[in-house]
Amino acid sequence: MTSTYNIYCDESCHLEHDGQSAMVLGAVWCPIERSREASVRLREIKSRHGMAPTFEVKWTKVSASKQQLYIDLVDYFLDDDDLHFRALVVPDKSRLNHQAFPGQNHDVWYYKMYFEMLKVLLTPEDRYRIYIDIKDTRGTAKVRKLHEVLCNNLYDFNRDVVERVQQVRSHELELLQLADLLIGAVSYVNRGLGGNAGKLAVLDRLRARTHYSLTKSTLLREQKLNVFRWQPQGGAQ
Repeated sequence: MTSTYNIYCDESCHLEHDGQSAMVLGAVWCPIERSREASVRLREIKSRHGMAPTFEVKWTKVSASKQQLYIDLVDYFLDDDDLHFRALVVPDKSRLNHQAFPGQNHDVWYYKMYFEMLKVLLTPEDRYRIYIDIKDTRGTAKVRKLHEVLCNNLYDFNRDVVERVQQVRSHELELLQLADLLIGAVSYVNRGLGGNAGKLAVLDRLRARTHYSLTKSTLLREQKLNVFRWQPQGGAQ
């Protein structure tokens, strides 16, 4: 029986020369029929903490004064069996050597990494609708290219499996905000950051409940919180 899934994607420190060592691509996914209920529950959590339902959840907003809100959001994610998360971590972008691979630049490599992040979520029996946070004016072309790359790698030339790859605005979608929160947490720990008590509290909760460090790869078939720590083999790939 065919199922349809929504996949909500975001990224952290993905630019080539942004002064950051680690890059993280990530996605929250769930069955399409569960996305609305999950969004309602996330808005209810915000309301319980005195936030407007339209308040945009973001890792950059985590602070000591709001840490319980963000811990409750993490707990909801972990308790809902229909919500899943996968992150691909590139620990050190400075090790990349695009020149070693003919026809490759940072953008080409970026699409390869997006495919690496998403490929274990996709099966030919099911259908997928992928939503990506708008980042810049080049987004439309990037999204079109990503859709092409994903479909070609799946031999999905009629786009029956990956039905759409679409840009969206994160403030309009709670599940994309949840992806931002989880990606931010993985990025924070992999960049070796500290000093923000609220963020450290959220990280402590996430690591305590999952028993994962977030700095090492999980088993490939881990369904709830899946982390893949990518390493180049003799240069960028």
